[in-house]
Amino acid sequence: MSTWILLRGLTREARHWGSFPALFARQRESFAAGDGPGTLLELPGNGREHALRAPPGVPEMMMSVRSRAAALGLPAPYRLLAMSLGGMVGTAWAQRYPEEIEHLVLINTSMRPFCNMTQRLRPAAWSALAQLAGAWPHPETSERIIHALTCNRTDTANEDIAAWAEIRRTAPVSAANALRQLWAAARFRADRQAPRCPVLLLSSASDRLVDPACSARIAAQWKEAAHAIHPTAGHDLPHDDPAWTADAICKWLLAVEQGRQLESKLKTEA
Repeated sequence: MSTWILLRGLTREARHWGSFPALFARQRESFAAGDGPGTLLELPGNGREHALRAPPGVPEMMMSVRSRAAALGLPAPYRLLAMSLGGMVGTAWAQRYPEEIEHLVLINTSMRPFCNMTQRLRPAAWSALAQLAGAWPHPETSERIIHALTCNRTDTANEDIAAWAEIRRTAPVSAANALRQLWAAARFRADRQAPRCPVLLLSSASDRLVDPACSARIAAQWKEAAHAIHPTAGHDLPHDDPAWTADAICKWLLAVEQGRQLESKLKTEA
């Protein structure tokens, strides 16, 4: 039975998943996906790891997360669900240690050589990021800027911002770590060759931070990768529509399993 590992992105931690992990677990159970429980791991510098110095590169982040999984006794192979910067970490893991990653789901990620700078970080977001840098010491102001930039669902905005500000107070990501994570993301370059495991890319058509063309280009390069697009969600897709996200992943898991069964049947009959 495989273990799911969930990774968030730039300056985000396990608590920023909100209700999604529990919903995703229930959805997998209803789909009889045949996998184990999910584990929420942190990128170094975030959440439970906020006291650590964030490495300057994605490969080093990957090694840190991989070591944490081993220290927790999580048995490989893993099913990895990763967002944004976490998606770069997950890609590095699947490409460098292919025997350890069984399935890979990437949400609103971007990476060279498939996407250019203005696609990876949309120019319209640059002014908001400059405001965020100035507001970094102020939790509520910072989280209000992040919410406006990454979330298109606004009915829970006040509750979200209050919860996120409390997360920032209890496990603050330092400005230095935020800059190191941003630098690592900007420099990351994936291999052109697709990971050996099945890959699903999920993107948001209304993402104001990362151009959804990034996911489309990765899917086009990795020809066997599946790609599903949400028409209205923002960058934080699991926040804006957790049910759609969980459903899309579970349907893909079933399609992968059905494909394997068909391939096995054809080999037996040949």
